[in-house]
Amino acid sequence: MHTVVVGTSGTTAEDVIAVARGNARIELSGEALDALARAREIVDALAAKPEPVYGVSTGFGALASRHISPELRAQLQRNIVRSHAAGMGPRVEREVVRALMFLRLKTVASGHTGVRPSVAQTMADVLNAGITPVVHEYGSLGCSGDLAPLSHCALTLMGEGDAEGPDGVVRPAGELLAEAGIKPVELKEKEGLALLNGTDGMLGMLVMALADLDKLYKSADITAALTLEALLGTEKVLAPELHAIRPHPGQGASAANMAAVLKGSGLVRHFQEESAPRVQDAYSVRCAPQVAGAGRDTMAHAALVASRELASAVDNPVVLPDGRVESNGNFHGAPVAYVLDFLAIAAADLGSIAERRTDRLLDKNRSHGLPPFLADDAGVDSGLMIAQYTQAALVSEMKRLAVPASADSIPSSAMQEDHVSMGWSAARKLRTAIDNLTRIIAIELYAATRAIELRHGLTAAPASLAAIAATRAAGVEGPGPDRFLAPDLAAADAFVRAGGLVTAVESVTGPLA
Repeated sequence: MHTVVVGTSGTTAEDVIAVARGNARIELSGEALDALARAREIVDALAAKPEPVYGVSTGFGALASRHISPELRAQLQRNIVRSHAAGMGPRVEREVVRALMFLRLKTVASGHTGVRPSVAQTMADVLNAGITPVVHEYGSLGCSGDLAPLSHCALTLMGEGDAEGPDGVVRPAGELLAEAGIKPVELKEKEGLALLNGTDGMLGMLVMALADLDKLYKSADITAALTLEALLGTEKVLAPELHAIRPHPGQGASAANMAAVLKGSGLVRHFQEESAPRVQDAYSVRCAPQVAGAGRDTMAHAALVASRELASAVDNPVVLPDGRVESNGNFHGAPVAYVLDFLAIAAADLGSIAERRTDRLLDKNRSHGLPPFLADDAGVDSGLMIAQYTQAALVSEMKRLAVPASADSIPSSAMQEDHVSMGWSAARKLRTAIDNLTRIIAIELYAATRAIELRHGLTAAPASLAAIAATRAAGVEGPGPDRFLAPDLAAADAFVRAGGLVTAVESVTGPLA
C-alpha cells in the first residue's frame, strides 16, 4: 500500500488524494516528531507561568478573558471539543472527512501548534485503521477554522461520539478505537483548540475538486469536439496561430485538445463544401476553447492558492521558532473560499455552453440535417427531447450554486468572530456543482455520439470513433427507437465520472492537455 510521510513543511495535493480516496497509510517523519516535541516544551513552559496565554491558560473566543487554573485546563480542552462538536444535518462523505483529518495532521506536524507527538501519532493511527468520524453537513462558518467538523474528528480521538469503521458500519468511536488497539487521547493545554482551528475541510474539498475538474475539463473538450463534428462544423477556429494571438494558456490547451480529437475527421468542413456554405459556427461551438479555457485558467489560480495553503500551518495561537506563542488570524478561510466560489462560477458556465451545444444537436432547424431530437421516427419517438430537459434543469441549478457563499458573512461568538468566510459552504456547493457538471457533460456525450452515428456515409475522426466505441462498451446504447432512457444516462454519467471518456480518446491522441 502507498505510504505518505508527513513532515514539517506541509503536503501535496497528490498526498491528500492518496489518503482521502486511496486509503494510503500515513507515517510521521522523525523531523516532525522532533518539531512536535520542541513546540510542546514551549507550551508546557508557558502553562507553568502565572501570566495568561490565549489557548493555553484562557478560555476561547468571546470567553478568552478568563484565566483558567491548572487543575481545570484538561477539562477545558475536553469541553471545547465536546461543545464544538455541534454539527447537524446529513453525514459528510468519507473522503472529505479523511482529507479533513489528514490536513489537520499536516498542520499539527509542522511543530507550530504545541500538540504532543503522541496526539499526532493517534491521528495517524485512526486514519490508518480506516476509522472515519461522523461529521455533519452544517456547523462551519469557515472562520476560526472548520470548527464543528474538526471537533467531531477530535471527539473520535478522545474515544467519544460515533465513527464509521473500516467495514462501513457506524458505531461508538470508543469501541472502534479499542478494536484497533488505539488508546484514546487525554488532551492537555492547547491541544483541544489546536485540533479544531484550521481550514482543513474546505482545503480538502478544494484539492479533490481540482482533481475532478481536471478530468471534466478534458471531457468537455472532447464532447465539444464531438458536437462540432456532428454539426459538420469547421475546425479552422482551433488553429494554434489564432490562439497564439490571445495567449491565455487554458484557451490554447482546450483548442489543442479539440483539434487532436478532430484530426482525420471526414465530417468537419463538410457543410462548407455544399452549395450553401456556412460562414461560421455558432458561439457555443466556435467559442468552446475560450469558455473552457477561461475555466482552466481559473483552475490554475485555484491550484496556486491550494498549494500555498497546503504548505501553511493554520492554527491560533501558533508556536513560533523563537519560542513565542502568538495569536493571529491565519484561520480565516477567505483565500480558499474565494477560489471555491470562482470554480463554481466557471463550472456553471461550462455546463451552460455544453447544454447549448446539446440543444443545437436536437433542433432540426439548427442541426444541419439531423432528425428532430435525434429520434428514430420523430413524432412516434421523442428521442432525446427530455434528456435535454434534464440537462437544462442541471444547468439551472448550477447557476444558483454559482452564487458566491464568500460574499456572505454572519457574526458569531458574541461578535468576537464578527466576519467569517463561509468557505465550508462554498466547498459543499462546489461538490454538488461538480456532480451536476459531470451529468451535463454525459448528456452532451450521449447526444453527440448518437448524432455522429446518424451521419451516414461520413467517417468520424479516429479519436471520435474510439470515444463512441468506448461509450457503447460502457452500456450507453446508440441510435434506435425510444427506450427507457435513464439507464443510458446513468451509464454515460458513470463513464465520464470514472475518466473512461478521456482514457478512450487518449488511446488515439496521446495525453490531452
